[in-house]
Amino acid sequence: MQDGTPWPGNNTRDHPGMIQVFLGHSGGVDNDGNELPRLVYVSREKRPGFQHHKKAGAMNALVRVSAVLTNGLFLLNLDCDHYINNSKAIREAMCFLMDPLLGKKTCYVQFPQRFDGIDRHDRYANRNTVFFDITLRGFDGIQGPVYVGTGCCFNRQALYGYDPVLTEKDLEPACFLRCCWGSRKKSRKANKRYDDDKKRTKRTESTIPIFSLEDIEEGVEGFDDEKSLLMSQRSLEKRFGQSPVFIQSTLMENGGLPQSANPASLLKEAIHVISCGYEDKSEWGKEIGWIYGSVTEDILTGFKMHARGWISIYCMPARPAFKGSAPINLSDRLNQVLRWALGSVEILLSRHCPIWYGYTGRLKPLQRLAYINTIVYPLTSLPLVAYCTLPAVCLLTGKFIIPEITNFASVFFILYFISIFTTAILELRWSTVGIDEWWRNEQFWVIGGVSAHLFAVFQGLLKVLAGIDTNFTVTSKSSDEDGEFAELYVFKWTSLLIPPTTLLVVNLVGVVAGVSQAINSGYQSWGPLFGKLFFSLWVIVHLYPFLKGLMGRQNRTPTIVIVWSILLASIFSLLWVRIDPFTSSTGSSSSTQQCGVNC
Repeated sequence: MQDGTPWPGNNTRDHPGMIQVFLGHSGGVDNDGNELPRLVYVSREKRPGFQHHKKAGAMNALVRVSAVLTNGLFLLNLDCDHYINNSKAIREAMCFLMDPLLGKKTCYVQFPQRFDGIDRHDRYANRNTVFFDITLRGFDGIQGPVYVGTGCCFNRQALYGYDPVLTEKDLEPACFLRCCWGSRKKSRKANKRYDDDKKRTKRTESTIPIFSLEDIEEGVEGFDDEKSLLMSQRSLEKRFGQSPVFIQSTLMENGGLPQSANPASLLKEAIHVISCGYEDKSEWGKEIGWIYGSVTEDILTGFKMHARGWISIYCMPARPAFKGSAPINLSDRLNQVLRWALGSVEILLSRHCPIWYGYTGRLKPLQRLAYINTIVYPLTSLPLVAYCTLPAVCLLTGKFIIPEITNFASVFFILYFISIFTTAILELRWSTVGIDEWWRNEQFWVIGGVSAHLFAVFQGLLKVLAGIDTNFTVTSKSSDEDGEFAELYVFKWTSLLIPPTTLLVVNLVGVVAGVSQAINSGYQSWGPLFGKLFFSLWVIVHLYPFLKGLMGRQNRTPTIVIVWSILLASIFSLLWVRIDPFTSSTGSSSSTQQCGVNC
């Protein structure tokens, strides 16, 4: 410190709240004489025994500090490994957030993530172009994209849990209600809800601060007792915490600070709102700010806003707005996917699950369906593991798992696959995503599905049902200190590597066993073999990037991975031989009697 004392934050888990103002109210100016933005470093208080809620808690602390010190209308959220690549991107976001009509109901403007330091082949689909260029653009046609945790400009009022200012058209009952009850005769429940929402809209369309603290303390004339109670100082403290300065900032819809504000007192209040116990008995993390309860707090936070009726915007400027680093190492990439999938499982098993939460709000049915898709995808790992195992079973046993179907059923089956391929082709044409990027995404979907997604399902069940928490570490990102893409070839042991390696070994053994059996059985056995080989080779092709990742630069797989995979494959093979479900017990006993001991 300037006075010679040590910096109080040397212990990252036990230190007081710290704020350092680099550019304050007086600020500085650039070469043209324009005032520079304020620059403040914030480190919230950390004490043992307190739940700090990781990134979500840090973001909520920053929201409160910024409200006390500057109270700007909008906030930009960037991860620490991201930087601004397009200086005009913020202006594009403001075009939406400050629009006279659209801005009043827009909670945030989301930009796609773009990354540096990824190899040209992008073998682990780190760019995630299918999600950012197809999926989120589809969201944008409904109620807006999900919040992805970075590269996002927020409307501060939406973070405070306020409802958006909706027009009468927005408040009309949904289309399916009009279809069920007719255009003239609406249900009483729908009419009552429409009238209540319409009253609430008239009450919140003001462009000046709703109430001042004096009005709150003395009561507001013209409002009945119930409404006056809701706006009382006590209820606001229960919602936002014990800070009159911060509460007053939440009521100023145009942002800014009171003219009588004292910088010294504001700084003292900013230290107070980042203390460990400030959020106790308040609604922070429950209804306002970043929502707690999942390691993927971004999806949960955006979902709560959409459930209140807010919309979001997906902005894709020609020059990427922000760029960041991505984990190009196989182990780090799988751990990142594990964290995302675990967060989805936590939301699925919580009260905020889109399947049953928010039906009293303004969430559109298609938006709900899209959110459901973002949280149930880890469950697809269970059938995916079975589908990747069955081809090897077919080759090892000589039986074909797929049953014989009728001509009508086969036509339906073919049409179903044609529709899937047609949808994929149309998406590629519409989004301009290349076929190579789409194929790499498909490959890593299988790799992540049989490893990270599978682990996430069981870890999520253990965490929610048994209370066994799993800690996650911040994903290490690419670095070129030891040469270009050196991190790509670094191997880090993780148990996530065992299931896909086992599937690779089993399918490779199955291919060898099937071809050997066909050679011994003669020409007539080659026809059925091709169908079995197709599915097994299809699995191997999807897992090929994983195999390259295991080999590394020296093309050598770690011994521990080989040992575990061979062990699991051997156990699986022995169990299958012991059970042998394709051989009936009667047939086995009769053959034994005929053969006898001298066989």
